[in-house]
Amino acid sequence: MTTITTRTVEYLADGLTMIGHLALPAGVDRRPAVLLGPEGTGLSDVERRRADALAELGYVALAFDLHGGRYLDDPEEMLARCLPLLADPDRMRDIGHAALDTLRAEPRADPDRIAAVGYGTGGAIALELGRAGVDLRAIGTVNGLITGRPGEAARIRCPVWAGVGSEDPIMPPAQREAFTAEMQAAGVDWRLVVYGGALHAFHHPPADHAALPGVGHHPRHAQRAWHDVVGLLTECLTSAE
Repeated sequence: MTTITTRTVEYLADGLTMIGHLALPAGVDRRPAVLLGPEGTGLSDVERRRADALAELGYVALAFDLHGGRYLDDPEEMLARCLPLLADPDRMRDIGHAALDTLRAEPRADPDRIAAVGYGTGGAIALELGRAGVDLRAIGTVNGLITGRPGEAARIRCPVWAGVGSEDPIMPPAQREAFTAEMQAAGVDWRLVVYGGALHAFHHPPADHAALPGVGHHPRHAQRAWHDVVGLLTECLTSAE
């Protein structure tokens, strides 16, 4: 295991002081970077550990915040904040841009080699950055197959990888089909992996609080989805090194 360093970073977004988790790989050179977005509950140790794992692989990684340093373990409170957010592309983009600016300000991060990967709400934000025309090398979204405003997907300038559980009631087949139709019509280089038998948030270890119906962990598919994300980053960020 390589030696990494981590620190919290504060920045303003959505009228809140966000508290992100920055993980840096060993060395002093510039490295490709990953913006990492959490599920709707917000930034937790799950995403912090993922950022650390990416740093161990040689990436500068910023796990960004959604709720001003809070983790919303009450499903009703989480939905009350996230549903209006998911219905407002401009708010999502503002949150994403603020986090992306923070990542780009890190001297170790190569501004020309950045990918955005997110889960649930964080994945929707990653997609909205692409629809806004942000120069990214890759976008990955798990459980966040949200369609955008008509025509804006044509601004996406990088490959898009998406993962979803076959039994996810929050992202059902009709939602998947609308998402893939949008990507295809826009000429995006897209891929969708459907993980058989998995529910929503299948990638997330069991939480010690109440969860929405249709949410459940699937250990094998969680590992496979992580491997798929790492493969996307290898292909799009480091294959030319």
